[in-house]
Amino acid sequence: MSSRWADALRHALPLRLGLWYAALFAVSAAALLVFTYALLARTLAAQDHDVLASMLSRYALEYQRAGLGGLQRLVQADALEGRHERLLVRVVAGRAEVIYASQPRDWRAVDLASVEALRRGSPWMLQASPIDGSTLEIGTVELPDGVRVQVGRTSHVRDEVLAQFRARAVQVGVLLAAIAAGGGVVIALVGLAPIRALDATTREILETRRFDARVATRGTADPLDRLGARINEMLGQIQRLVGGMRGALDNVAHDLRTPLTRFRNVAEAALTQGDEAAVRDGLAQALEEADRLGATLTTLMDISEAETGTMRLAVAAVAVAVVVDEAIALYADEAEDRGLALTSAVPPGLQVRADHTRLRQVLANLIENAVKYTPSGGRVDVAAAADDDGATVTIRVRDTGMGIAATDLPLVWDRLYRADASRSARGLGLGLSLVKAVVEAHGGRVGVTSAVGEGSTFAVTLPAAPA
Repeated sequence: MSSRWADALRHALPLRLGLWYAALFAVSAAALLVFTYALLARTLAAQDHDVLASMLSRYALEYQRAGLGGLQRLVQADALEGRHERLLVRVVAGRAEVIYASQPRDWRAVDLASVEALRRGSPWMLQASPIDGSTLEIGTVELPDGVRVQVGRTSHVRDEVLAQFRARAVQVGVLLAAIAAGGGVVIALVGLAPIRALDATTREILETRRFDARVATRGTADPLDRLGARINEMLGQIQRLVGGMRGALDNVAHDLRTPLTRFRNVAEAALTQGDEAAVRDGLAQALEEADRLGATLTTLMDISEAETGTMRLAVAAVAVAVVVDEAIALYADEAEDRGLALTSAVPPGLQVRADHTRLRQVLANLIENAVKYTPSGGRVDVAAAADDDGATVTIRVRDTGMGIAATDLPLVWDRLYRADASRSARGLGLGLSLVKAVVEAHGGRVGVTSAVGEGSTFAVTLPAAPA
């Protein structure tokens, strides 16, 4: 085989799979035929041997019961009934007196005297026929008073049956080879159809740069079908991510454009007016915008570190009540100014395994969101309790704010995602993404339930610290 064909075979998965299937099928079929042939040959040989042994046993028992006369009558009765057809039957008394002899035509060229001389005391003897090469099997039983009974048969009929089996096996082998080749083609064309569909879909995406293409699936438990379904899920996530990033980039560009414009205006005012008070005020505003941009970049880096597992966490037993009180203290004044009731209900002995600073950051983000989106006169309640199994602790932040639409609910944890109802509020939509990333970095999980106009409840579940 040339190197070109070898390379083509190495890189052609359908061809390799089809050839492997055909080869395995052919080898299995050949092994089955060989096993069947050996079993048939052994069965036929055993059957012939049992026939001869049965006749010898009958004749020996009859001789013991009725003597030589009874043996002669039984032998002659068997001959009349046709039981000696194709059989050698001899009854010999002494050394040379042949009392009865029946010999098929196939045995006429066989020197029975020489054959008997080769027996050497063994009750069974095999001799090749000089006529057709078949095997002559002769059994001898020694009776009292020097009487011997010999029964034999040739394997000619058995050999013919096996020869016909071999001929049919060749025909069956050719048919099985054709079936193996056809099966290989079916495997290559039909069995790998999901892979070809996957290849076509990925090629379409690469050519069109669109992620709305999907792999055709049948909804079965077939591994390739499940692979196609997973690919479709991944493409859906990529499509949502790309769509979200496009919208987020617009929001980021808008939020970045504002501080840059302010920087420019401050610089122009400082250059044109030369007023020291105006310069100070402009620089203060510029510093505020710079701090906001720095906080945004820091948050993005924290999310990336948490998601990639590189965030350094000083995990220890942390009292939940203490962290909740610290987070509430950060927004107590703002909640009071907005006319909100900000309360907590946390058992004093409740502890979780977490990084104290990062847990406070998580709760602060959740409380900030609750305060920001709850109208005046509403409530923000923070509660915590151990779960039923005692292995985890769940902290819940509930508000009576505007709520989240069902279509937006699965997306609130996505980075830079902001629902339409919250775009008027200040921020880039990174707070909940940071919450999710940090909690999962602790081995915990987050969840949210909400209804428009009825408020939202955010739940953080963390491993409990041993008492």
